[in-house]
Amino acid sequence: MKINITKYISRIFLVGVLLFGSGCSKFLDEQDPSNLTPDNFYKIPEHAEAAIAAVYSSSRFMGDGAGIFSSNWQLLEAVTGTSTTETAQNSDLNNLYGLVYDSNTGHVINYWNGIYRVIAQANLVLDNVPSITPMDEAQKKRILGEARFLRAWAYFYAVRLWGDVPLITKSQTLESEDFFPKRASVESVYALIVEDLIAAENAGLPWMNKNGRVTLAAAKSELAIVYLTMAGQPLNKGASHYKLAADKANEVITYAKANPASIDLFSTYADVHKETLKNEKEHIFMLQYNSVVAGNPMDNMYPNFKPVTFNGASGTGSTVPTLEFYNSYETGDLRAKDREGYFYSSYFTNGNGALFQLGAPYIFKHFNTIANGSSGVAGTRNNNLNVPVIRYAEVLLVYAEAQNEVGGPTSDAYDAFKRIRDRAQLVTPAMGTYNQSTFREAIWRERWHELCYEQITWFDMVRLRKVFNETTKGFDNFVGHVNQSSDQPLQSKHLLFPIPRPEMQNNPNLTPQNPGYQ
Repeated sequence: MKINITKYISRIFLVGVLLFGSGCSKFLDEQDPSNLTPDNFYKIPEHAEAAIAAVYSSSRFMGDGAGIFSSNWQLLEAVTGTSTTETAQNSDLNNLYGLVYDSNTGHVINYWNGIYRVIAQANLVLDNVPSITPMDEAQKKRILGEARFLRAWAYFYAVRLWGDVPLITKSQTLESEDFFPKRASVESVYALIVEDLIAAENAGLPWMNKNGRVTLAAAKSELAIVYLTMAGQPLNKGASHYKLAADKANEVITYAKANPASIDLFSTYADVHKETLKNEKEHIFMLQYNSVVAGNPMDNMYPNFKPVTFNGASGTGSTVPTLEFYNSYETGDLRAKDREGYFYSSYFTNGNGALFQLGAPYIFKHFNTIANGSSGVAGTRNNNLNVPVIRYAEVLLVYAEAQNEVGGPTSDAYDAFKRIRDRAQLVTPAMGTYNQSTFREAIWRERWHELCYEQITWFDMVRLRKVFNETTKGFDNFVGHVNQSSDQPLQSKHLLFPIPRPEMQNNPNLTPQNPGYQ
């Protein structure tokens, strides 16, 4: 049996156009000329466009199923302590909530496979598109820049989840010399990530577009997030990378100030999850969903068998906020206001009927009112909402945090921080009341409250080695913090996830396993 990582490295999936290539056994002396392989496919510009489309398609692995009542994206939510579950049918999901997951946990395996599928697809583009001729050079450069962004995006997840991981930059076949790859150092993985993102920056991408493809704003924003992460643990690059993060985020902010119709915060939280506002303004980069191809995967956030959608009393409730986290929002914070912010505690029967009380707060941030219905308006039943990956709100908070680390609170950092609070209709203490330490924690709290349930919080916990304490409103050390969802303390082993057992069994070069796992 082939190892999973190479299964994806040695194949190309061009939205059903390409068939398996050199990894398949030859059973005929003559080759069917209708079969397409990487060797005979990359001939015209349309092939390049199909190939990059396959990379984008693969990025939706986060929304794929992970057993009953669960999706892959829950890997990065269940472990944070900000959510819990109303269902108990999925043992892997329950193990994530209980912090007792291991190398056999389905979500862990699926994330590894999904990430390396994106990397494999991107490598095929990068290896084969340059030789296509004739082809418009600007088009070619753009496609290669998009591929490098998506490869960097995938590796950024991999290195934060598992630390040392295989670093594969060329498309693979069964005959490849490194078919059983070894794990590369965290430092070398980050070096490739930065190199790829800088290349994407220089690929002639537009600042923004509404077609869902990678933009210059996305490349610069992702680079700022990467630098911020490198400044923290485990690399601990410190001041130099905080400055890099601040400077890169400020490039996006400077453009946004000059072009507020292009990049800005939405005026209301409803706009954050409005289907008609996908890929624009605050949404710098999103995973693309359309019900014709793949519907939005956030249905696991619906309450368990309560009639909030056109489907009536349905939903799984397998990711719902802990009451402690919901109650940690400041009094008057609009983000915690029913059906106006990121939560809801009442809704309309069957999506558009009489208002009823849910009995608890649920997550509204990814709720599609157009698809599910609203007061007196029936839903379309087609959930075409995208999944946000980078929002302008995060860029503002990256800048505020990084700039504060460079030299304490500044007026620009304070203004970026205050913009987040202004939209929440909160009174922000005067700048002079903060010192570097208190401003640091104030920004962290805003990250927890603004960016919750977007697969970001866990990575904050790891890079900071700190976790928000919902009761004290302060920050505990990562190791020893007790998650409200599990009532279990985080351990040092939780800073990394285990390498999936199937990978370890099929590739001995992946040893040793991450500490604390078998």
